[in-house]
Amino acid sequence: MKIQRILALTKKEMKKTIRDPAVLFMIFLFPIIFVIAFGTAFGGSGNATVVYNIGVVNSDAGSNTEYSQQFLNTLTDTKILNLKMHTDNQSAQVDLSQGKIQAVMFIPQDFTQSIASYQASPNNPNQWKNSSVSLYLDKGSLVATQAIPPILQQGLLTLTGQGIPAQSSVSLSTASLVEVKTVSALDFIAPGMFTFASIFLIMMVGQSFAQDRENGMMKRIRITPTSSTEFIVSQVTSYMGIALVQAALVFALTYALGFHPAVGIPTYAFAFILVLVFSISNVGFGLITATIAKSPGAATGIAFLFVIPQMFLGTFIGASLSSAAQTAGQFVPSYYVTDALTSLFLRGASITSQTIIVDFAILSVSCVAILAVGIALYSKKFKI
Repeated sequence: MKIQRILALTKKEMKKTIRDPAVLFMIFLFPIIFVIAFGTAFGGSGNATVVYNIGVVNSDAGSNTEYSQQFLNTLTDTKILNLKMHTDNQSAQVDLSQGKIQAVMFIPQDFTQSIASYQASPNNPNQWKNSSVSLYLDKGSLVATQAIPPILQQGLLTLTGQGIPAQSSVSLSTASLVEVKTVSALDFIAPGMFTFASIFLIMMVGQSFAQDRENGMMKRIRITPTSSTEFIVSQVTSYMGIALVQAALVFALTYALGFHPAVGIPTYAFAFILVLVFSISNVGFGLITATIAKSPGAATGIAFLFVIPQMFLGTFIGASLSSAAQTAGQFVPSYYVTDALTSLFLRGASITSQTIIVDFAILSVSCVAILAVGIALYSKKFKI
């Protein structure tokens, strides 16, 4: 395998891309129009999920913890919250940062005493022993931040046994939201925008291979000393470069519109690596498309068989779909890119955290496998 041949083919592919107005639109104008349109006008958060996973750290002390247990039973009975008990706040916060749970609730050690003091003197606040239930919410879920607090507040009010009082000895404190900036709809959809724009590489690859086959370019390449490995490497390199340009455009536009995640340069670099790895699967799907399509026009339509599932199940759109659709999303590579970017940018997860490592591993394996299938199918029908 000679680097000179790979670079020459890569240069050829880039020149062909630049000279095609339709392809230029997909690379440059489409991400710009897409980001501006959604970034300025998108305001919906979608339907609420069926069940929210809540981490619970119960520090209610003493021989009598009647009210804390009653409170937890009340929340479980709603069928909306799935309570996961943690022994300490640190382990709960780790799960929250990795997106395994949507909130952490910390019950103080004087919780039962506080409720008992209210029950004993409901009309005399001076006799109450005040306490506060701390709530930490997943900043990567717009729905969770809006839906969970009212449910917990209602659960606290049921402990009084007297409807909804004007005052109570126990309050709900969403501590995590006090410390962070107010997030907009753009903050929640921005991670999925990186994935969304890159998906359309499938169409570009399918059209390019079908066009080269139609105009005889593939035949001319076969009579040169170029090996099949050199040809495939040059194609993958070309489209990874295009994916990098698209990612840079999306980032620049979302940043200009107000998406400013509080992360360091290593996190940004890793985000671009995720997009580059994801582009490998799009090349693979493009090869499968070119194998089936008999013309560049047919490749455009066939490509949507791979574009639509990834677009709806694996980008920011998937968060507003049903729980069944969200589960199905785990079978498309785009899901793991969006999930990792959401954890990195919104939840503040570390690059070395378990969730990010798992997402990256599944993404890498699936992308390489899809590319291998694409190469095998295309080379079987059309000699490379």
